[in-house]
Amino acid sequence: MGALENATATVNVSNPVCGDVLRLAARVENGKIMEARFLCRGCATSIACASRLTELLDGAPVGELLKITAEAVAGSFGELPPETIHGAHLAADAAHALFAALKNTNPT
Repeated sequence: MGALENATATVNVSNPVCGDVLRLAARVENGKIMEARFLCRGCATSIACASRLTELLDGAPVGELLKITAEAVAGSFGELPPETIHGAHLAADAAHALFAALKNTNPT
């Protein structure tokens, strides 16, 4: 948790229904995510999902960002109640936004 100095890319996503906001930053070297950090303002589930996302990203190839779904994040906890699944969606949205930002900073 926290800001990431020297981030390769930083993205902000939000859930307009509940107001949760997630900032995700990553440092990439040789096509792999070497470090990821987050700042989240929201419910406990959104914060937990953001934290789990950074764990899932550690050492992952950038291309894996697109494979992160709300179901994968929720499943990493066992399951989430339907009323809190929005936290997993926020994390997945952040992963996809990060992929797009990284693609724009280093087009292939």
